[in-house]
Amino acid sequence: MKNLLAVAVTGALLGSGTASASVSDAEFAELKAQFAAMAQRLNTLETENNKLREQTSSTVSELAVAKDDLAVVKKQAADSSWSEKLSVKGDFRYRYEGIDVEGADYRDRNRIRARTEMVAKLPNDVDVGFGLATGNDDPVSSNQTLGAGNSSKQINVDLAYAKWRPMDGMFIDAGKYKNPLFSPNKNAMLWDGDWRPEGVDFGWSDEHLFVTGLVSFLESDSKSKNEAAAWGVQGGLKFGIGDASLTTALGYFDIPVKGKEAYYDGKFFGNSNANGVYLYDYQLVEASAEFVMSVFDMPLSLYGDYVENQDPSDYNTGWLAGVSLGKTKGAGTWELGYQYQDLEADAAFGLVTDSDFAGGGTDGKGSKITGAYGINDQWSLGLTWFVKNEAGEKAFKDEGGALSYDRIQLDTMFKY
Repeated sequence: MKNLLAVAVTGALLGSGTASASVSDAEFAELKAQFAAMAQRLNTLETENNKLREQTSSTVSELAVAKDDLAVVKKQAADSSWSEKLSVKGDFRYRYEGIDVEGADYRDRNRIRARTEMVAKLPNDVDVGFGLATGNDDPVSSNQTLGAGNSSKQINVDLAYAKWRPMDGMFIDAGKYKNPLFSPNKNAMLWDGDWRPEGVDFGWSDEHLFVTGLVSFLESDSKSKNEAAAWGVQGGLKFGIGDASLTTALGYFDIPVKGKEAYYDGKFFGNSNANGVYLYDYQLVEASAEFVMSVFDMPLSLYGDYVENQDPSDYNTGWLAGVSLGKTKGAGTWELGYQYQDLEADAAFGLVTDSDFAGGGTDGKGSKITGAYGINDQWSLGLTWFVKNEAGEKAFKDEGGALSYDRIQLDTMFKY
């Protein structure tokens, strides 16, 4: 455009001799001034246009750099995403324990328990968990006694499972997982706290209802004559009563072991046996309830549990009742509890019941006192005292009756 203007101006000047005959000098001067102004305007526009070209080129270059940077950030995010998908938690407990059994020397020992669990979150609401714990292969204990010349201690697979949540409030587990069944105040009359079922389970719950079922393989290999799968289902109701809450549950559990050999260490843990095999199946009907209210801004729990085995005709019932006040959760918090339990020899499957009460297993009754105090959010001190337990009501009925059994445990616990 600037070149065309120059040609036009030149043509006008060259033709000035002819034009001067009809155009006055003043008019010609004005025309030249207009052309000069137009040329200046064009120069200005061309300068601005060049700047815009430079800015556009710079912007394109910056966008290219930004695109490269974004690709690097995406790669870094992908490389580091495992930290968001993987969580780690666990606990460590140091315990002093003293045991006083009638007719035996007083026993005391120091024990540790360390557990770590890793959980990976996968697409489609799937979790995969893996956990390790101290101890040996005992199905209901992760404790490891200190000593043996400071020898190295065992680490075992405590958890290995996949959990799928196909819809809100529902889950399905497969593998070796934590016990999903409801136990009022987490009591261990039927299921020890360290018991990890092996098999599959499912559960569903909403605000007021819940149902849980499981299949646990005591032995899953068909080559073994001890092949057996226990199964159970439990349903319950949860509802509020003013500021309080009540949870009730009813369950049935079938553990078909009649005629089978012992599943761990050759022991039957209080259950009736003869010639090295179980005498009964364990067809358990359980009813339980827990009522929780607030007293002095602390939770007060009143709870009970009852079980009856449908196979034998005697020594086939068990029950407990308890109360607890407070909750250890943070610095300065505390809790106290009392529980009385009476579990007859064939009321439950002894292998998986409380491993501490009356020496572990079934065929015992007596009291349990608990207490704990919080040092901070992750550190607490605890006391458990099994007071005047009676062990072996059936086992020793022909030998003067049950033995007196006392046990005290002092714990310091750390969670992470």
